[in-house]
Amino acid sequence: MGASNFTAGVNFALILINAISIFFLVGITVVMIYFVIRYRKAKHPKAVQIRDNNILEITWTVIPVILVLLMFYYGYIAYHPMDNPPKDAMQVRVTAKMWAWSFEYEGNKQSDILVLPVNKPVNLNLRSLDVIHGLYIPDFRVKQDVVPGKENTLWFIPQIEGEYYILCSAYCGLRHSFMESKVKVVSDEEFKKWLSEQSSQSEEPEGLTILKNNACTGCHSLDGSKLVSTSFKGLYGKTETVETDGVERKVTADDAYIHTSIYDPGKDIVKGYPKGLMQSYKGKISEEDFQKIIEYLKTIR
Repeated sequence: MGASNFTAGVNFALILINAISIFFLVGITVVMIYFVIRYRKAKHPKAVQIRDNNILEITWTVIPVILVLLMFYYGYIAYHPMDNPPKDAMQVRVTAKMWAWSFEYEGNKQSDILVLPVNKPVNLNLRSLDVIHGLYIPDFRVKQDVVPGKENTLWFIPQIEGEYYILCSAYCGLRHSFMESKVKVVSDEEFKKWLSEQSSQSEEPEGLTILKNNACTGCHSLDGSKLVSTSFKGLYGKTETVETDGVERKVTADDAYIHTSIYDPGKDIVKGYPKGLMQSYKGKISEEDFQKIIEYLKTIR
């Protein structure tokens, strides 16, 4: 039994394909070396025409076709069930953003790790807030693209309790290698207890929720640490040195400056940070939401 219901099938398909590939790699290489030695010019200075051999040609056509169909068959029976989640599967909303994963359970319960009950089917509803990501759980042998503007799904049954890595399989920017989380598979009783202890999204400040939903916390930390850009902690009211049209100047991070940074991010670039990484949020963040962001930033000064 593998870590998920797909582990055994995918492993067998992979082993079969690798075994066939290695067999022919070694076999063809050995035959090639033999021919080079056996029919070298020193022993056969004059080339001889070899007549067609129908049996040989049929053999090396039929056998590869059979092997390819065999690999296709075991690949198909391993991967086809991944497109058919059970109707009773537990639903979890997965959000990808630069550069973190978040998971939402029934009742708007939020978590930054994926906690699941053992031997229960789960269906992950995937969405991206920015660029293409890829949800990849190596031990479960499952992977699915997470595409902005499109909702993909991924399902499986975790079969062994423990912790497993979640990685991003698509290069998504500067901190792609840091975009990881984990799956924690626990007993049904432990899962119910854990879920009851989780807070809902509505309990956090609205401004923070807006920042998270627009992937802002992927580049701007909340604890003062340096990521791709300045930290939100202590930002409001801080004096920054920026470059505007190639000219350095000092500005205060007030409502007007933050408004410009959100809707016209290429105008004032904080010294020491690259230009062109941030997109404009015109049409994505409303003026009402902007005020909620300001209210939140004032609380983490």
